[in-house]
Amino acid sequence: MPVLRQLCGAEFQLYSGDDASAREFLLLGGNGVISVANNIVPRQFKQMCDAAMAGDEQAAIQAEASIVPLYSDLFCEANPIPVKWAVHQMGLIENGTLRLPLTELSEEFHGQLTQAMKNAQIEVK
Repeated sequence: MPVLRQLCGAEFQLYSGDDASAREFLLLGGNGVISVANNIVPRQFKQMCDAAMAGDEQAAIQAEASIVPLYSDLFCEANPIPVKWAVHQMGLIENGTLRLPLTELSEEFHGQLTQAMKNAQIEVK
């Protein structure tokens, strides 16, 4: 039994809110993840979570390999600005869905986030 689970007991549910540490958290007995990246790479993120929750560290690392750069790039500005921009680029939402106090993603980050999406094999429109 993972140490984290031993310390908290089976009845206590453990969830992470950090994509970058989610794999390790799940391998240590976490119950799930509230994820930002999952909004644009649900299949890969689920594969990583399933493998980690099954205790298969190597499969979890493999499933996550192409999406790791997204973890930081999706926070190049305040959440949810970058992820909203990304799902718009994927054609999943219309532009103009942000309301104040949120603003559109700064143009200086467009190329960086587009490249991270392409590296993660996300189709950008």
